[in-house]
Amino acid sequence: MMKEQGAQVSLEYLLIFSISLIIMIAFTLPLLQESMDNTFDVSDSIKTKSDLSKLALAIKQVYGEGQGSKQTVKLYIDKPIRVSVSNNHISSNLKLKNGDNKKIYLSFKSKLKASSFNLDKGANIFIVEWPVGNENMVIYHK
Repeated sequence: MMKEQGAQVSLEYLLIFSISLIIMIAFTLPLLQESMDNTFDVSDSIKTKSDLSKLALAIKQVYGEGQGSKQTVKLYIDKPIRVSVSNNHISSNLKLKNGDNKKIYLSFKSKLKASSFNLDKGANIFIVEWPVGNENMVIYHK
């Protein structure tokens, strides 16, 4: 009879442990999903800001070197984004997982006309140029 009681205690222990584990998973899984979404949003924001920063650096360098200068920028994009450029800033709106939009904005000084373009998924090559004898700089996709 002693062995039967020990087996019953083990069975009850396993049953209580498994129910506790199921309850714990039910409460922590939604929290995990939310924290993963926030982490991915931060990662996407940093990546987008880094890509815009590379473009802004090329624009600053061409502006600093003056007419006749040219810079090529290679970007590898994970997901497509729309970029707006003007003579004093470059920006992009990033859609977050919770439905909000985050505007990423970098300032610089240049002679660019206001324009916008898409960065497609994959490799993108852009050329920033200030042609000789032209008052404005140009940026175009190669």
